[in-house]
Amino acid sequence: MREIDANKEAWALLARDHYEHFRTRLASEHSLLNDIITDALGNLEGKRLIHLQCNTGADTISLARLGAHVTGVDLVPENIRYAKMLAAELGVKNARFITSDIMTLSETHHEKYDIVFTSEGAIGWLPDLNRWGHTIRKLLKDDGFMYVFDSHPFQLAFDEAKMAGDLLQVRYPYFGRDPDEDSKIGGYASETKEGTNYFWMYTVGSIINALVGAGLQIAYFNEYDVLFCPLPGMEAAGRGLWRWEHYEGKLPFTFGLKATVRK
Repeated sequence: MREIDANKEAWALLARDHYEHFRTRLASEHSLLNDIITDALGNLEGKRLIHLQCNTGADTISLARLGAHVTGVDLVPENIRYAKMLAAELGVKNARFITSDIMTLSETHHEKYDIVFTSEGAIGWLPDLNRWGHTIRKLLKDDGFMYVFDSHPFQLAFDEAKMAGDLLQVRYPYFGRDPDEDSKIGGYASETKEGTNYFWMYTVGSIINALVGAGLQIAYFNEYDVLFCPLPGMEAAGRGLWRWEHYEGKLPFTFGLKATVRK
């Protein structure tokens, strides 16, 4: 798929920067997971967990340090190469990494897990959430659960630069079906680079329906007025979380969803 190939090339441009950024942080921080995620996942000691769209493995390593036996999966070979380097350098032995497109993962990987996890800016890089949902079901043990923490699509619809100034203007249609094309990528753990990439808008309904349609049941869908990636003017609102004061308690910026296998 043309868009997926472009995304693979674009994300590869950031791989070394991400590796260096997170290597520095993980040298002094035991886990980079925010408190919402940590509380939702609970005790990970001895759990088999698969981390989808793991980038260069910083959160995967955090999960391993919390006791899970983790498999990280990412589309970009360079990301996986640096993830393996990062784990080796930090002495993390209970994390392994696989290069795969999530859209085709279930065709080649048939293991089962206690927890399927994805988070923070991941979902919009997937062109088919129904296939995503079925992949999650195939990976999940019958008594396991999946958890996703990501940007709330309501917030994604607005022009982020104008939101900083307390102005809400729709820039990306909430019900848009065609991917948004951008010529630049990066900015949160790397300098912005030139690289064409594609992001698919999603809705609350498309996420829930994809999971329910795959045989899962929703345990909860929680919404938060904080974001995991600081935008201009945001203030810290807890570990790994930020908010604009003028939207506190007013708008959802992220969500956390937990689902289990339907009995």
